[in-house]
Amino acid sequence: METISENSREILCQAVHFFVQKHPEQHLTADKLLHFITSTPNCFSRNNPEGHITASAWLINPGGDKALLTLHHKLKRWMQTGGHADGDPDTLRVALREAEEESGISGIQPVSREIFDIDIHLIPARPAKGEPAHYHYDVRYLLRAPHEKYAVSEESDTLAWWAKQDFIIRAAELDASVLRMARRYFGEA
Repeated sequence: METISENSREILCQAVHFFVQKHPEQHLTADKLLHFITSTPNCFSRNNPEGHITASAWLINPGGDKALLTLHHKLKRWMQTGGHADGDPDTLRVALREAEEESGISGIQPVSREIFDIDIHLIPARPAKGEPAHYHYDVRYLLRAPHEKYAVSEESDTLAWWAKQDFIIRAAELDASVLRMARRYFGEA
């Protein structure tokens, strides 16, 4: 079992409380996330069969007019970069690590240390790997890349920089949470 201090949990809970004050429309998701953090001893471990904390990046280019999405290799969906906390309660550090690993871009920096978005989504079972269906309790941050040159990792089929217009034209290819982040960042179309 992971040994995460109560202080680490409290820091994340405070960040979620601050987030929901700015985004009250996400209060139901925030309530579920807070309950999971406070009631699940191994919430940061992927060994928890119910689910686990993950962290993601809304990664923007230097000019701030595009966001990087990955066509996820396993899920076959366009989404933001991100991944498992793997025992690390610092979700911003996890988002930075995952963004760099999945994009091949070094020197990514946070635009803000505040949470940009939260989401809870079901990950389908993978019986061949012995993985049951489970939930990702995803904490997302707004990050900036120092340049637009990326390298596709084994977790992706491809990567692409999407401008505001791309999100409008290709909305049918995206999950609701990705569209929510696009609207939050770019504004309503």
